[in-house]
Amino acid sequence: MRKDTGVDGDAQRISQMVWMLFMKIFADKEEEWEITIDNYESPIPENLKWQNWAADDEGLTGDALMDFIETDLFPALKNLDITISPQARIIRAVFDDTYNYMKNGTLFRQVINVINEIDFNNSTDSHLFNDLYETILKELQSAGSSGEYYTPRAVTQFMVDMVNPQLGESVLDPACGTGGFLTCTIDHVRAQVKDATDRDVLQKSIRGIEKKPLPHLLCTTNLMLHGFDLPVVRRDNLLSKPYADWGTKDKLDIILSNPPFGGVEEDGTETNFPAKFRTKETADLFLALIIKLLKNKGRCAIVLPDGTLFGEGMKTRLKEELLDKCNLHTIVRLPNGVFNPYTGIKTNLLFFEKGTPTKEVWYYEHPYPKGAVSYNKTKPIHIKEFDVEKAWWNNREDEKFSKNAWKVSIEEIKKRGYNLDIKNPHQEVDTLASPEVLLEKYTATEQKISTIQDKIINVLTEALK
Repeated sequence: MRKDTGVDGDAQRISQMVWMLFMKIFADKEEEWEITIDNYESPIPENLKWQNWAADDEGLTGDALMDFIETDLFPALKNLDITISPQARIIRAVFDDTYNYMKNGTLFRQVINVINEIDFNNSTDSHLFNDLYETILKELQSAGSSGEYYTPRAVTQFMVDMVNPQLGESVLDPACGTGGFLTCTIDHVRAQVKDATDRDVLQKSIRGIEKKPLPHLLCTTNLMLHGFDLPVVRRDNLLSKPYADWGTKDKLDIILSNPPFGGVEEDGTETNFPAKFRTKETADLFLALIIKLLKNKGRCAIVLPDGTLFGEGMKTRLKEELLDKCNLHTIVRLPNGVFNPYTGIKTNLLFFEKGTPTKEVWYYEHPYPKGAVSYNKTKPIHIKEFDVEKAWWNNREDEKFSKNAWKVSIEEIKKRGYNLDIKNPHQEVDTLASPEVLLEKYTATEQKISTIQDKIINVLTEALK
């Protein structure tokens, strides 16, 4: 692919490779469905099926292959009739905003021949490729802005383990990226599956929403690799629907998410929300929506930056809503570098349950492994590091955890003006925050000063009248 002049950068290479992998996986799935589903009919026209244009390693190549891709394959798949079957709807959603970047038909044929060697109906091939696919997703971290799509596997697994989804509970990731939370949930719940009926329940209960085409393609393929015949991954932006339009039928048992933080929504998106929650900050809007979408006793685990914890104004009103309507029982404070190289901003894992107000919040400060001073691409955070948090989870008063754990009452939080950025009282205070945090606090202070100045001007203007 690097030799092909049409493909520019890792993000395009990965997108190119994954739509081809999707077609191969789909072809292998169809072989299985023809046996397991009575009278199964493929939504793909016969001449466009993978096995009829790609499977022969000496088949179409060069200009003839490129002409077929541009003139026949892509136009047909982008315009499939989605009423034919659920499979047609998935294919259409995948190809709606997917493009073919390769220009050299000879190189294209070489790539196809490599992909064609994988048999996704062979459990050994499939499991091995799952591991390779995880590596592909990690590579997105260095593919420019695409890095926002990948949450470290250790973080997603810990969050899923602590929320502990059960078979039949509805699970949503409203900003699912490449599907890390969804695949971790599948792996977690699959141990409870006993028969075909349970398997059907599992497939119908887990879903994701993603607004960007590349991560949507990656997520759909990821779920198919994890045994989902009909993954429910919708191309959409939940923030674009009016807050008031979400009703009882939309409510969920579990929401797991790492919404984009630092992102700014399109003009007008914030007007879908009540005045007290209006902001263009993506993560804050998602938190407001998640509180609304949870059922009574519904559970959530979410990744949020330090800025949400100490922020004022709209962020204060949002935290007041969270603590009033939900029991925010745990905040795990992660150290710098967990999301490197995408961002050095410090992040937090918030766990809460809807239906009862918060009485106290437990904090746990996640330390670096012995000898480490940060995380990086070659030494990421590892799931074994969370064993201590897991041991502490149900034994919070145990003194052996006291160095890293502490609790704060709701009364204290209210006195602090709903500032949840509470440092570990058992350790020396680090007097110098990270540059990102200092800059964010400086910006917040500037905005506060500007607001006060506006009020003074208004008072003086009224007085002069």
